Amino acid sequence: MKRTVLMRSMYELWASAKTHDDLYSQLAKCPHHLKAQYVQRPDGTFRVKVDAFGKKLQDPDRQDRLDKILGILPFEGKVKLNNPDQSFHLLELYGQAGSKTPDKPLRVYFGRWLMDGQRDQIRHYHLQKRQYIGNTSMDSCLSLLMANQAMVTENALVCDPFVGTGSLLVAAAGCGAYVTGTDIDYNVLHGKGKSSRYNQIWKGPDENIRSNLRQYGLEHCYLDVMQADFSKCIWREQPLFDAIITDPPYGIRESTRKIGSDKNNLVNHEHLQNHVPSCTKYGLTDIFRDLLNFAAKFLKKGGKLVYWLPVYTPEYTVDNIPQHPCLELVANSEQPLSVHVSRRLITMRKHLDYEEARESELQATVSDDHYTESFRYRYFHSAGVPEQKAKADARDEQDPLDRERKVQS
Repeated sequence: MKRTVLMRSMYELWASAKTHDDLYSQLAKCPHHLKAQYVQRPDGTFRVKVDAFGKKLQDPDRQDRLDKILGILPFEGKVKLNNPDQSFHLLELYGQAGSKTPDKPLRVYFGRWLMDGQRDQIRHYHLQKRQYIGNTSMDSCLSLLMANQAMVTENALVCDPFVGTGSLLVAAAGCGAYVTGTDIDYNVLHGKGKSSRYNQIWKGPDENIRSNLRQYGLEHCYLDVMQADFSKCIWREQPLFDAIITDPPYGIRESTRKIGSDKNNLVNHEHLQNHVPSCTKYGLTDIFRDLLNFAAKFLKKGGKLVYWLPVYTPEYTVDNIPQHPCLELVANSEQPLSVHVSRRLITMRKHLDYEEARESELQATVSDDHYTESFRYRYFHSAGVPEQKAKADARDEQDPLDRERKVQS
């Protein structure tokens, strides 16, 4: 519970039922040792709270429930609403948010509070308060979740090869890890160009990844970031990282690109210093194959790879998940994005050492290629965008604009 962001609280369950009457009957038969240890303590303090999920209870209803509980359990000691010795909770579940609220709860629970989760960390790292954000900055809750999935620990070395504005680096550094990353986009790495904020045209002078970590007192964990094409290896080939957490571009809000050209133009030697290479399409299948190959080479044994895999839900199968002989699948969970589109949070662990002598054998494979048709086209087509426009958008994604040729100001 010291790091979990998905759990609000943990309780010791004393009773559970479909109706209040059944719950009260169970409480009346509460074991004697529980009463003696937590209820019948004249020298202690306590409180009883009523919490409803999916419905707002009126004060008279809350008071009625409290009176019945206090009439059943022989509480001793003083009532203390703030920081009591023991806190007891009646929890009423009325269904998920957005569904029709029933008159009576679907389930009721009673228990003793043990501890809270770390939901406050979501507010602490919220993007609205972040110094530097972009169009694809990862939500603070998901960033923290990915760091937990990777089991990031203090003094670990963590890399994000598609670093963007560094949201995942912030989450990993918050766990005490040293962080680094790469990205092909010069403007994003250096905080240049137009801002993603409302009523702000250009990015400010102190909007960059380093300033994000400085904002949270984590600059000492920041090694640096580099502009690099992920399809080209820049690292010494040896196990370097304890974890790799990343969110590759899908071709929706950011283009998928790598350095390359369909033309065989040679650059004269005198132009090399100021030459900005052109970019070409970087298919999603190639991105994820390269990502797994990268993890197999540069993760330490036992290290984790955590990444998002976008899928078209009606056609998704587990065979769409890339595989590698050195990596084993640990977890696979879904985040729905729309009726037909979702993304899978994939967690893999390196369980075999990579051997250069067997490089031809130790390569990532995909049993069933999910991206034979442009994911961008399916994304917009499923959202109701006219087919002709969706295909035009897909063609634009195949030939991304070479933003590096713009004046970097």
